[in-house]
Amino acid sequence: MIMKETRQYNNTITANSRTVEGYAVVFNSESRDLGGFIEVIDPNALTDVLPKSDVLCLLNHAEDRGVLARCKYGAGSLELEVDDIGLRYKFEAPNTALGDELIEGLKRGDISTSSFAFSTKRDKWENKNGILYRTILEFGQIYDVSPVYQEAYPDTSVALRNMANFMEHRDIDKNYYVELRNSISNL
Repeated sequence: MIMKETRQYNNTITANSRTVEGYAVVFNSESRDLGGFIEVIDPNALTDVLPKSDVLCLLNHAEDRGVLARCKYGAGSLELEVDDIGLRYKFEAPNTALGDELIEGLKRGDISTSSFAFSTKRDKWENKNGILYRTILEFGQIYDVSPVYQEAYPDTSVALRNMANFMEHRDIDKNYYVELRNSISNL
């Protein structure tokens, strides 16, 4: 039986736009205590998993509320990219009640984290000085990336982008990510 798990991350807002982007997965970053263990995601954990996954973008993992975007086996309205930081996602919020709720939640700062749902193919457990650590070595599948209200991993992000801001930062690198993370801390 495949067990579906979820993890959550921080979000930010930048401008008046319907373009939403962020990091749902961040490599080599410790999660909060997940009920007796801390989790870390290996940089190779996403290798070859996205083309095999039908990934939904949901608000707070609630599929019954509707879908914000979708990447079905590598194509669709949800853009997914694996880089040195982790799994970056981007989409245009739909002109629906759910899309409007997301945009308003991001603008107000009510929604400030991202999350993802997944199954694990391979992991490793270690006890380090009395603390149990789980390293995810390989995902079986990614089911969703979601802007959420509370995070499991403090180093994720989500943002609203306007075209001028996008053009200024279209080559996202680690320095931009650090600036984005610092702006989250200052909210």
